[in-house]
Amino acid sequence: MGGRKAGIRAGAAISCVLLLGGCGGAGNNGSARHEPVTAAKAPAQLPVPRGKGSKSADDFNGDGLRDLVLNDLVKSPDDAHGDDAGIGIVYGTGTGAGTTHGLAPGARQLLNPTRQAARTKGRSPAVFDAEASCDLDRDGFTDLVVATDPPYDGQGRPPVPLQILFGSPAGLTGRAVELVIPTAARAGNDWPDQPVCGDFDGDGAEDLVVHASDGRLSYLRGPFTRKGAPRAAGKPLPSPGTVPTGPALDVNRDGYDDLLVRTAEGPATSALVLGGPAGPTRTGTALPSGIDVALGRFGRGRALDAAVGSMDGTYLRYDLPTAVRDSISTPGSVLDAGDFDGDGVSELVSSGAELRILRGRTTGLSATGMVTVPPPARGTTRVLTVADFTGDGRADLVVRTYDGETKDTVAVYAGSKEALVTAKPTVTFSTSEFLGMDS
Repeated sequence: MGGRKAGIRAGAAISCVLLLGGCGGAGNNGSARHEPVTAAKAPAQLPVPRGKGSKSADDFNGDGLRDLVLNDLVKSPDDAHGDDAGIGIVYGTGTGAGTTHGLAPGARQLLNPTRQAARTKGRSPAVFDAEASCDLDRDGFTDLVVATDPPYDGQGRPPVPLQILFGSPAGLTGRAVELVIPTAARAGNDWPDQPVCGDFDGDGAEDLVVHASDGRLSYLRGPFTRKGAPRAAGKPLPSPGTVPTGPALDVNRDGYDDLLVRTAEGPATSALVLGGPAGPTRTGTALPSGIDVALGRFGRGRALDAAVGSMDGTYLRYDLPTAVRDSISTPGSVLDAGDFDGDGVSELVSSGAELRILRGRTTGLSATGMVTVPPPARGTTRVLTVADFTGDGRADLVVRTYDGETKDTVAVYAGSKEALVTAKPTVTFSTSEFLGMDS
């Protein structure tokens, strides 16, 4: 498969805006020490709160609170070369540490391919990675799009590797179904992967865009059935690149979600693809070459802005799609965005040798008053997501520091009106807490 890991994904990828999730990574050496939490030492497992449905993002159990998705869980020191354990979910509850709401590491769930994946020719997949999340069937519970590795002999058109796990009042508890991509919506013999959720035609239902071949995209209109089929899908759409990248956002505030498409993985140019009544059919603003892109409302215009991270600095394009040019010299080529102080203007998170937050202002981004976030432990620190987990209207910063494949620390720094984020994490845990779980 030629796919990347998305939103929830590791690696250089488009980042998120305002209170939406993002991803990124950078090396970071801290002075703190950390030890893996073995299954015996992990906090007691709590029941997943039961919800009735909501419109909140990443709310798999529909209780109105955002949940956290974790790929690449650490492995047991006794089986460091074993298979990936699966996907971890930490649910939001009304008893977050120091807050009214927040993530509760005890309310956790392990999604294992043996139990949750759809079998192909009687075989469970070895690969089981979270790729995208949205409410595909419009029932008020967020669904998870997962990448797998179905059998393929290399001849002709490969099978669809994507599956859907549907949310429910108890969370992601059922078995996945294979995503249906009609033959007419496919092109060439590339793997149909790299899914991006968004309401690209403005009808209120979440759609999916998936990589096709030869510079084209498969556009699948929602809502989707519980058998994984879209409401409709036409011929593949022309695209300015080969890597559709989420999250989809209404960049120009016309009522249709837009997405970014990169010309390649890694350092590459990218362009906006604008949504409309027929879906994402129009190529908009082209962006300069960079390793990562973050979209946010950084302070100069009415529409969203773009920050493109490169080794030389950060290129800024304000007020998309008109794109007023600017730049700022700041280290860190992997970027994320979020409104940490709740003033309606996005901050920019820059990951490099250090994890830094640049404050958004009405005049635009500036390195003046930049905040450096200390890592929670010794090792390599990556940004997992920037999103509001406490429900206070301010984004929170979630990072993961890891040391090899058997030790890690996930830390949540809460958004703060005064300091952008709290000096110390409000929640910390290790993904080794998922070791030995049955579900």
